Amino acid sequence: MTRSTRKPTQVEPLWLLPVLDAGLVFVAYLLAYITRYQLQILRPVGEFFSAPFSEYIPYAFVFAVMLYFAYRGSGLYVAVRTRGWSEELYGLISGVAGATMVLFAVSFVLQPLVFSRLMLIYVAVFTLILHVFARLIRRLVYARMRARGIGVQRAVVVGVGDTGRSVLRLMIARKELGYIPVGYLDDDPARGNVDLGRVRGLGSTSNLAEIIHQYEVDAVVITLPWSHHDKIVKMVDDCQAAGVEVSIVPDVFQLSLQQVQIENIDGIPLLRVNGQVPFKASNRLVKRAVDIVLVMLAAPLWLPLLGIVAAAIRMEGPGPIFYRAKRVGENGRVFDMLKFRSMVPNADAMHADLVKAHEQDPRHPKIKDDPRVTSVGRFIRSTSLDELPNLLNVLMGQMSLVGPRPPTPDEVSLYAPWHRQRLQVKPGMTGLWQVSGRSDVPFDEMCLLDIYYIENWSMGLDARILMMTIPRVLLRQGAY
Repeated sequence: MTRSTRKPTQVEPLWLLPVLDAGLVFVAYLLAYITRYQLQILRPVGEFFSAPFSEYIPYAFVFAVMLYFAYRGSGLYVAVRTRGWSEELYGLISGVAGATMVLFAVSFVLQPLVFSRLMLIYVAVFTLILHVFARLIRRLVYARMRARGIGVQRAVVVGVGDTGRSVLRLMIARKELGYIPVGYLDDDPARGNVDLGRVRGLGSTSNLAEIIHQYEVDAVVITLPWSHHDKIVKMVDDCQAAGVEVSIVPDVFQLSLQQVQIENIDGIPLLRVNGQVPFKASNRLVKRAVDIVLVMLAAPLWLPLLGIVAAAIRMEGPGPIFYRAKRVGENGRVFDMLKFRSMVPNADAMHADLVKAHEQDPRHPKIKDDPRVTSVGRFIRSTSLDELPNLLNVLMGQMSLVGPRPPTPDEVSLYAPWHRQRLQVKPGMTGLWQVSGRSDVPFDEMCLLDIYYIENWSMGLDARILMMTIPRVLLRQGAY
């Protein structure tokens, strides 16, 4: 299928959202009418001032039209995948407030016989509530659809330096944005010809026009330094000729994209460096306190499980109950991670040969049907019960409930410099890598997810990861 015959997926008709907003305006007027004239909240209505709902239909129509132009002027009817919720909410509040003020002004000028200015306040409140609720539902529906591959765009990233990897990990970590990174281009053969996890290296930037047609690309994101101005202009021309979306990410001195805020002054874009760091001291203290509180609150659940699993391992045969594994923690500090023993006692001696025999990535080896795993071990690994003793590491401050996967010293010795960014925080029992496929996630992709987590950390993100971990553990997804 070539670009000329390919039809883009239109998930939502352009007219749907404006029509929905207009319909909700009339619903808001009806609710406001009931509140004002039937429930008579805040102020009673005199018999002389009573009016049928039909008298307000023209005002509802005018209000809906004014909101349409206000929302359109704010860009709310333009499909922007990366528009933040705060930006959309500001546009809604601004539009409703502006349209309401205009109706107030009109009422003062025309002085209609049947008109309640208090009802206008009710209309504004109900309209804002309904429009906010509708857009929240719309966001949830789109997130679910895009996570299932509906309405997604196949994207290629040009340049895979620090900025390019930031874009890739954003696409991988936030599937609700609707981008599938099919590959990347880079003029450095050591990058452009090497896959990054499941994202393919597609060669040099000169291949862009061919790649667009070969892989049916919908969007191209260029992350090259500004010193490649001529090359960037040529690639933009190629993208426009092929009819694909093209975006340019400024390479701002290799800064994290989280440290840059985009502002606009009369059409002039400004990039302001704010220097904010998500994992500052106060945030680390809050995260540590939450870890301790949650582990202690859950103690009545996990302490009995510790005893049951320990008894099952002891009954299966000789050998230690717990397994102490050397792991690399925050800032490269090595600690003993506690797990339930799930393999035969001499498993470590067989490790190197198995990794080589199964052609595993030594930085993140995961062997299906590992012959070293015992019967009890197979069950506790598939249910993640083998990781319960990690809670003791959390209490000792060596790990967190949420964070990057803890690597071994041998794995870290094979890291490239950018991989080491994932060692900036405490490792976690679960993380974005866990809820994105666990053992099925390739090493480079896991690093992208971990670095995205570090750069975008919040308590809300931790809560979302913990909630997403529960069904994946129960369904045993990616665990072996």
